[in-house]
Amino acid sequence: MLLITPIWTALFKNKNPEAQLSEPLPTVHQQWNPATGGITMGMDPALKAKLQKQRYHIVGEHGGVKTCHWTKESLLRDRACYKGTFYGVKSHTCMQMSPVVDQCNLACTYCWREPHMDTLELTDQDPLELLYESVRAQRRLLSGFGGNDKVPREKFLEAQDPKHVAISLNGEPTLYTRLGEYMDLCHKHGMTTMLVTNGTLPKVLENLETLPTQLYVSVDAPNKQVFDDVCRPKWNSGAWDQFEKTIDLLPSLDTRIVCRHTLMKGVNMSSTHIKEFAELDNRADPDFIEAKGYVYVGHSRENLSMENMPSHDDILSFSNELAPQVNREVLSESRPSRVALIGREIVPIPIPEAELYFPEDLGIAPPVKKLPLVQS
Repeated sequence: MLLITPIWTALFKNKNPEAQLSEPLPTVHQQWNPATGGITMGMDPALKAKLQKQRYHIVGEHGGVKTCHWTKESLLRDRACYKGTFYGVKSHTCMQMSPVVDQCNLACTYCWREPHMDTLELTDQDPLELLYESVRAQRRLLSGFGGNDKVPREKFLEAQDPKHVAISLNGEPTLYTRLGEYMDLCHKHGMTTMLVTNGTLPKVLENLETLPTQLYVSVDAPNKQVFDDVCRPKWNSGAWDQFEKTIDLLPSLDTRIVCRHTLMKGVNMSSTHIKEFAELDNRADPDFIEAKGYVYVGHSRENLSMENMPSHDDILSFSNELAPQVNREVLSESRPSRVALIGREIVPIPIPEAELYFPEDLGIAPPVKKLPLVQS
């Protein structure tokens, strides 16, 4: 049962009382595990403890929400993420989450997130529960900003009801078998979805009944050799072939497509690489191409060096060389994020009309007692 205080009930009262509400919050029955002294967990406890220490709010057995740096910056200092300039996304209304924060089929060298579990055993969460609990988690993570004098009250209240769901936090989200249902519910609640995938599961994308508002495919390697060296498939030696199937599938998908190149100096930025990237981009025919610099932070420091981090000028040089080869131009850039946007025109992301609304008593997730870190 949700424990809702009067103040939270009032704060999240449905703005349209006559509108159709979502179904009641599902009740999930889980078995008690005597070995762990608590509810059965699908996620490795050591990984879960690390993620909680990094301020992830774990949702269900495999999902998670974490407040984006730019969400905080928007609330505190009115600074916007580059997605605001590129696509019209208001950073304080963006929820960063993933249905699968603990598992991925690649072990990319540039990934700064925590290493994932070495299995692909998933217990799929009900998509409506995942949505509700993610929003409740987002509210919990943002709750401290409500008493900060630097945060405009109107902005804080807007942030409680996300308008954009960035399915990009950690892990590979296309491993979640009910992804299409989840995105459909997001859209029906008046939220856009921005799905980021490594592109190695083309059948999942092809069979989605509901496509994301904007689909990002990580195109971080221009050829198989670089792919194997950088993206490091864990189990499937044919991952590059599957990735190429995704590239050729993209023109048939009726949604906004972004090819994102994560660029590492000395790894994938030569003129030869740019020509090969252009060939992939021309096959994919995306609406936009993002050229984004690798950043030497987190777990990636075990794989790469500071010298692999390109400057913003390096990103612009890459982009200016790539753009004419794909019959596009450099439309915009963000120096703080070391990213450039390549395309034909900037078109803001469309926010769907809400058909459903969150229950008035949805409230806020309770505080979580974090697991102790396991010393290695």
